[in-house]
Order: sequence, then C-alpha cells, then structure tokens
Amino acid sequence: MAEMGSKGVTAGKIASNVQKKLTRAQEKVLQKLGKADETKDEQFEQCVQNFNKQLTEGTRLQKDLRTYLASVKAMHEASKKLNECLQEVYEPDWPGRDEANKIAENNDLLWMDYHQKLVDQALLTMDTYLGQFPDIKSRIAKRGRKLVDYDSARHHYESLQTAKKKDEAKIAKAEEELIKAQKVFEEMNVDLQEELPSLWNSRVGFYVNTFQSIAGLEENFHKEMSKLNQNLNDVLVSLEKQHGSNTFTVKAQPRKKSKLFSRLRRKKNSDNAPAKGNKSPSPPDGSPAATPEIRVNHEPEPAGGATPGATLPKSPSQSSLPAVVVETFPATVNGTVEGSSGAGRLDLPPGFMFKVQAQHDYTATDTDELQLKAGDVVLVIPFQNPEEQDEGWLMGVKESDWNQHKELEKCRGVFPENFTERVP
Repeated sequence: MAEMGSKGVTAGKIASNVQKKLTRAQEKVLQKLGKADETKDEQFEQCVQNFNKQLTEGTRLQKDLRTYLASVKAMHEASKKLNECLQEVYEPDWPGRDEANKIAENNDLLWMDYHQKLVDQALLTMDTYLGQFPDIKSRIAKRGRKLVDYDSARHHYESLQTAKKKDEAKIAKAEEELIKAQKVFEEMNVDLQEELPSLWNSRVGFYVNTFQSIAGLEENFHKEMSKLNQNLNDVLVSLEKQHGSNTFTVKAQPRKKSKLFSRLRRKKNSDNAPAKGNKSPSPPDGSPAATPEIRVNHEPEPAGGATPGATLPKSPSQSSLPAVVVETFPATVNGTVEGSSGAGRLDLPPGFMFKVQAQHDYTATDTDELQLKAGDVVLVIPFQNPEEQDEGWLMGVKESDWNQHKELEKCRGVFPENFTERVP
C-alpha cells in the first residue's frame, strides 16, 4: 500500500508539473500575440542585463588568468631547462660552480612560489567569485517562470470575474491560486531585487583586489629574480676574469651577396645594358653622382661646365637594390653642406651621410676592409657603385684617419654594420 501511495504521489507530481508547463506555454503565446498583458519590471530587467554582463566579464577574466598561469608554468619549465644546461656545461674546476648551482635552485623555487601564490591569491578567489553566479542565474530563471504563473493566475481570475455566468466557487478558488502565485513570485522577486544590485556593485572591489594581488606578486617576483640574475652575472664575470685569454669574439656577417641580390643584379645588368657604341661613363672617385638621392649645387664653371644648381639624376641601379637607406641628413659635397652657398663648410668626406661608433673590435680580413677598435668613430659614405655593396656592410672612413690624411682613397674601406651603432 505504501509503495502504491508513493507511486501515486510521484505520478501526481509529474502530472502537476506537466500541467504547469502547458499553462505557462499557453500564457507566453497569448502574451506574444498581444492577447494577454505581461507584467513588466524595467528596473529588474536592467539588473538582469548587468548580471549577464558581469558573468561574461568574470568568465573571460577567469579564462585569461588561467592562460596567464599556464604561461608562467611554461616559463618556469623553460627557465629550469636553461639553468640545467648551464649546470651541465659548467665544468667542475671553474670558479663559482657551487654558487651557480645554488642560484639555479633558488631560481626554481622562486618560480614555484610565484605560481602557487598566483593560484592561491588570484585564481581561487576568481573561482569563488564566479561560484555564486550559477545559483543566482537559476533563481532568475525560476523567478521568470513564477512571473508567468502569476500572470496566468491573474488572467484566469479576471476572466472568471468578467464572465456572463459567474461561478462563485471557481472565482474563489481562482482568487486563492492568484494570491498564492503572487506570494511565491514576490518572495523571489524581493530577494533578487536586493541581491543583484549588490552583486553588480561588488565587481569593483573584486577587480581591484584581483589585479592588485597579481601586480604585487609579479613585482616581488621580478625583484627577487633580478637579485638572482645579478648574482649569476657576478659569477660569470669572475669566470671571465680567470679565463680572460679565451674571450669569445663576435664575428662579422660574411660578405656574401644573397640570392635575391644576385638575381636583382643579373636582371639590372640585362635591363640597363647600353647600346653598342654608347658606353655609359662611370662617375669619378668620390663623385656625388654615386650618392643615392643627394641633390648637389655646383659653383658656376667656365663655358662648357655644368649649369649652376643642376640636379644630378639618380642612378638607374639604385631603384631596386638593397643599398644603404639615406635618411634626412644634410647632403655634403667636398665638405660643403647643400644649400649653404659655401657659408657652412664642414670638414667631412664627400657624400658623408652619418656617423657610427664601433661597439666591438673588428680585425680586417681583406685589403678593402677597415680595422676597427671598440670606440672608433666611422664617417659613413656611399659606395661608388651600389652593386658592390654586400648585405650587412657599409662603406666609410675612420674619423681619425680622415682628420689626419684627408685622402679618401687611402682611408676608406668597408666594415660590418652589426659591429657598430649609429651616433648623432
């Protein structure tokens, strides 16, 4: 009997739920068709919009925070591998071996501590913050269903009251159901009306705390890591001093034209080949005609000379070759700044473009190369023939040689650009 009673209760509850769903569906259809009015609460709807926005932002923040933690873990592994490599190559008789090993251990511990604190103070807080949203979202949905039940009960009661033939018993029952539906709805509505604005306002403090924690942890991590890196640098400086004769020398980029350069040169030679009997003259040594895109004002010459203020045409080979890019520096010819009319003469080589300073020693390996010492200042000039320029190499004359000899032919030479740095 008890079992049958239990089954009966369950069946009755299922039937009741099915009836509620049907009633709600009918009510929603009538409301959409405009045949039944719908209870509206614009203030609550705004709260729901804010809730959905807050949930979306929080979910994105949680995802990005997890990505950040994964990156920290990946950096930890990479740093660990790098330090393991250093420990393996650091030979037992080298000074500072124990210190280097200790630094590697502390480095590993520092990464582990940083990751764990991010999890404890940021990720877990993030999870707790988002943990309250599913329940509230469920209650918002339930509140919506109870509102439909309330509207349905209200419409049913109103229809019975306006019927021509009134049934007082049915009206009384409908009124009772309306009061019950209204009470259930209002209880849920009042709770959410208080809770949603409070949850929305809490986002400010949560974001502040979260990002302050991340920023503080990252700041402390980098401070401690900086100390370890300085200690490691001191160990390596000590090793370098003991083995100073075995210092590694930075090598220049090999003077070998790229395949692209070779193809361009072959194409240009084919496109620009002069007709038979019309040999194209080459500009004299140091002539500004070999300088890319530099306009030159010549002094007046006797009859048969160049016209004053004439602009030299750009060499046809300069349009597609990887030549030195000339920036906006004053163009000079024979030490004269363009446009100065001889009033602002500078003691610089013809076609001077800019200065560089050697950052490393460079030993010349060919007769046309410059021998450089760290600190040497070089005056960069254009190649007479841009096709002779190798990728990664510049033409110039050491400032000290130019000031002493003033002879471009004897002083100029090529040098690797990556051994130097531009100076004002």
